[in-house]
Amino acid sequence: MVKRGMAFGAGAYALWGLFPLYWPLLKPAGAVEILAHRIMWSLVAVVAVLALRRRWGWVRTLTLRQGVLLALAAVVISLNWGTYIYAVNNGQTIESALGYFINPLISVVFGVLIFRERLRTWQWCAVGMGTLAVLVLTVDYGRPPWIALVLAFAFGIYGLLKKFADMPSAEGLAVETAMLFLPTLGFVLVLEGRGDAAFGHHGVGHAALVALAGVVTAVPLLLFNAAAIRLPLSVIGMLQYLAPVLQFVIGLTVHHEEMPPSRWAGFLLVWVALVMLTWDGLNAARREAVLETP
Repeated sequence: MVKRGMAFGAGAYALWGLFPLYWPLLKPAGAVEILAHRIMWSLVAVVAVLALRRRWGWVRTLTLRQGVLLALAAVVISLNWGTYIYAVNNGQTIESALGYFINPLISVVFGVLIFRERLRTWQWCAVGMGTLAVLVLTVDYGRPPWIALVLAFAFGIYGLLKKFADMPSAEGLAVETAMLFLPTLGFVLVLEGRGDAAFGHHGVGHAALVALAGVVTAVPLLLFNAAAIRLPLSVIGMLQYLAPVLQFVIGLTVHHEEMPPSRWAGFLLVWVALVMLTWDGLNAARREAVLETP
């Protein structure tokens, strides 16, 4: 069961990490048009999956509170998706990877601010190191690394909203994309009416790749769900670094993005912070396991 969970988890994060190879294939469509199609085709894909599983009972139990939370989650994840697509297709894959590297640090900060958690010493050190890294990278870029910060905060907020909504990922994604379907469809129709749409005007292959965005979104999500029920959170936490590592490598070796020494310094600080955070988390989990042993 654990081996299958590891395979599912590695598969999910590997696919997320390979996204920078996919989004450039959808050019000349712009980031917003790609985002609109991703939302619409994701709804088609996830509804197909739920139909195959015959899982519709949750629709009757959906509460107003969950609906509001998922509506907010839909807006936030759209911001995350759109920013990520824009970054990858505009030569900023490495900065987008930074966002997912610092996301665990953002989650720690949210734990303090929202859940009033008390940080351990090494957690404080990791947060401090991460803050220093952002300052170093701000000097390097000549601006705050806004793409990384938007991605990290948006994904962190999305995770909080999903936690409060307390719905399985596939069902939650169905609600989120359904809420955005009509606005995105309207946007796509406006683009088509103005003659600015790329979808359907660059061959069957391009149209198929755009439509495939739904499957590309749904498959890693389903793999992640399968891993989450088979693996402890500590293992999931370790696997999550696979995605930004792959994104970083693709940005460096495939997209040939620049990495001056000052940028390496900033990333090194982030990686040291993550080592601190991971080491502390593993030690804390080990101590809890010892205490729970009869």
